[in-house]
Amino acid sequence: MTAQEAPARLLRLLVINPNTNPAVTRHVQRVAEELVGPDTRVTVVNPQEGPFSIETAADKAAALPRALDLIRRHRAVGYHALAFACFEDLGLAEARAVAGMPVVGACEAGIAAARTVASRFSIVTTVAAAVPTIKNMVHGLGAGSFCGVVAAGIGVAAAAGAAALADARIAAAIRLAIEEQGAQAIILGSGGLTGRAAGLQRQFGLPVIDGVAAAIKMAEAVAALGLLPD
Repeated sequence: MTAQEAPARLLRLLVINPNTNPAVTRHVQRVAEELVGPDTRVTVVNPQEGPFSIETAADKAAALPRALDLIRRHRAVGYHALAFACFEDLGLAEARAVAGMPVVGACEAGIAAARTVASRFSIVTTVAAAVPTIKNMVHGLGAGSFCGVVAAGIGVAAAAGAAALADARIAAAIRLAIEEQGAQAIILGSGGLTGRAAGLQRQFGLPVIDGVAAAIKMAEAVAALGLLPD
């Protein structure tokens, strides 16, 4: 059998939505299925108990152990990589310690993607309470001098919906990032914003990167490297 005739290797990705909002999980599943290649299978899961959205330090503290429990329970399935559908890169170090597979966070993946298309870019997130944490992550990833952060002033659940008010506030945050921070590209910094990138890119005429989608695609690429035995 030649290399061209050899069957493609099936890649299995696990995506963790650490909140309990099924609308976010459905959005992420749809985006993932549209994004990955034909030989990749994606499973998106969320905990049955815990915060409906992750917006405060208390939410993060409640969500992390449940996310780690999900990873432990799915580890035996034999996934090749894991992506987090939470922009604040919830518990990446802890997840990597227990996952037994590569783990990709949405913030790190979004910034890596934005660096390929722009010298300055901004993260648009949901609630103002998320901004300090995201800024700390941006600095930790070495992007503090060229990456701004703007909050749209809406909750994660509202962002996942289709309300006109949510649309208007997201658009206003992007305009602010462009006009005041000189953003040449936008990173959507919340799982609740998953699925909006294409429409916003058409609306504003500049690259709009879905952080969760970037994490899923990076997880697929890392999985394809074959870092773990089958």
